[in-house]
Amino acid sequence: MSGKTLISSGSPFEKAAGYSRAVAQGNFVHVAGTTGYNYATMEMPEDVGAQAVNALETIKGALEEAGSSLSEVVRARYMVTDRAYVDAVFAVLGEYFGDIRPAATMIICDLTQEEMKVEIEVTAQKN
Repeated sequence: MSGKTLISSGSPFEKAAGYSRAVAQGNFVHVAGTTGYNYATMEMPEDVGAQAVNALETIKGALEEAGSSLSEVVRARYMVTDRAYVDAVFAVLGEYFGDIRPAATMIICDLTQEEMKVEIEVTAQKN
């Protein structure tokens, strides 16, 4: 088994809360729950679909940095703060994962900041 590699998205939350955007170890990459911030600007769109796109693009970048890709995702967890957001998030997920179809779970819950409407966590294999 190879060593552990920590991947950062540059989010200030990572150091403050003591986590990595992703951890690659062995044949897997574990990506932390990712919300819809644009981490370059620290801006959060109002629209839940746009938040889902931002989260998935951040996840995509972390996976690529770790030597994996969205096509290698085997497990996903989706968290939304309101049932009313599920269909909009599903539409985005279908665009990104429609052919990949990882094992997935959708959870309705509160998130840590009021502006956060969706959070996505994935596990992917590494080639």
